[in-house]
Amino acid sequence: KELFRSRTNKMLGGVCGGLGRYMEVDPTVIRLVWVVVTLLSCGIGIIIYLAAWILIPESPEDPMQQPLQLPEGSP
Repeated sequence: KELFRSRTNKMLGGVCGGLGRYMEVDPTVIRLVWVVVTLLSCGIGIIIYLAAWILIPESPEDPMQQPLQLPEGSP
């Protein structure tokens, strides 16, 4: 089980969506907790979020969701 930023369930960078998937918690709960922590810590949550955005890799693309690419020269 690996931690990735979400490609689909994101509002900014997908950090909370990825954490929600990793911890099997609704990402909305994580977003609310993050906002409360940010407000109570005078903005430290913003710095932590930016660091997580940089350090946590984005989830690999799902090959089933990619558009079909035809070889060159096909109709």
